[in-house]
Amino acid sequence: MKILNRIIKTVFFGFLIASITLFSGVIYLNRNVEENYKVKNGETLEIESKIPITAVYKGQNLTRVSGVYAPGQEFEVDLKAFGLIPISSAKVEIVNDLQIAVLGTPFGMKIYTDGILVSDISAVNTANGSKNPAKEAGLKIGDYILSVDGKKVYTNEDLGYIVENSGGKKMQFEIMRNNTKVYLHFCGVKESNSNQYKIGVWAKDSTAGIGTLTFYSPTENIICGLGHGICEGDKGQLIKINSGEIVSAQIIAINKGKYGTPGQLKGRFKYETLGDIKLNCHQGVYSNFSGNLKFTDLTEIALKQQIKNGEAEILCTIDGETPQSYSCKIEIQKSNFNNATQNMIVTVTDKKLLEKTGGIVQGMSGSPILQNGKLIGAVTHVLIDDPTRGYAIFAENMLETAQGVSEQQLKDAS
Repeated sequence: MKILNRIIKTVFFGFLIASITLFSGVIYLNRNVEENYKVKNGETLEIESKIPITAVYKGQNLTRVSGVYAPGQEFEVDLKAFGLIPISSAKVEIVNDLQIAVLGTPFGMKIYTDGILVSDISAVNTANGSKNPAKEAGLKIGDYILSVDGKKVYTNEDLGYIVENSGGKKMQFEIMRNNTKVYLHFCGVKESNSNQYKIGVWAKDSTAGIGTLTFYSPTENIICGLGHGICEGDKGQLIKINSGEIVSAQIIAINKGKYGTPGQLKGRFKYETLGDIKLNCHQGVYSNFSGNLKFTDLTEIALKQQIKNGEAEILCTIDGETPQSYSCKIEIQKSNFNNATQNMIVTVTDKKLLEKTGGIVQGMSGSPILQNGKLIGAVTHVLIDDPTRGYAIFAENMLETAQGVSEQQLKDAS
């Protein structure tokens, strides 16, 4: 009888432990398995997991069915561990082969803001001491001044002319702050040295810089680069673009990166226009293409579930205008797998690149990353405390944004 009780207890506790383990595993998978997948027409759905996961649609295993769905078709599937245990559901979209022209070439950006960007606020020296009318009225660094007394301001000169000729009267400032319009009312004060009215604002109406082009999509006629947005200030606020263009450029020098100090590629514009900027967003800079770059072979974009941790290559230009391939390793950020940016950690392993740049430097943002002959992403940021490492974005996310830009242009034209 005692032996039987022991057997029963052993079986019971074994079953309990197995149930708890299984329950915990289901919860873990539910939180860590992707909720959205794209599957290329004619291919099967692959789900990266230590435990076999099957996608079930209308009673069929999607991982065993290929080429029977139309491009653009979307449907929901049930995800099951070992093909039996329900985990969660996911949305699947069928897509055509994603063919693009990989670049890796340097480009220049000339950008004009929507209104003028307040970059600093300082006191004005007057006959009655220091005054700070803009700050006292509530103007903040990062605000955009759109108009003064109903008059649009496009440049610093526009703002200066209006304020200097205000006669000291109260003016209405139309401000864009975090996508919300704010109206402030205040007067300029007369500066002692110039005897002109000032409000104590330093502003920017344009900016320029060097980056790396990632790819050109012939289907959308969109060219894109950087892999991150053009931002202003410590908070990384995206610059609101009124107009801008991308131009060809060449790299002329390198400031090597060191621990704690990011390096930089120095370049110069060639002023051969490649296109007008249509979007500045967290996934990069996107432009219609109207230049003369020559595209030969097209390359396939790897979907994010097809990317594997391990060896890869970076295509970038660190001298002149011609990109070269350098070895690296990539590691997928599981916590950022579903995010729009910073999806991978990239580590430079190429001795030649490390010797010349120290790793990843400013200006390399947008450099394509390839694995097994497919484009998987682009370099976006360097880690300040380790210049050999940085972040990268999935190429799939960049292409999705490019497709959105193209669709918006078609709507605007209709």
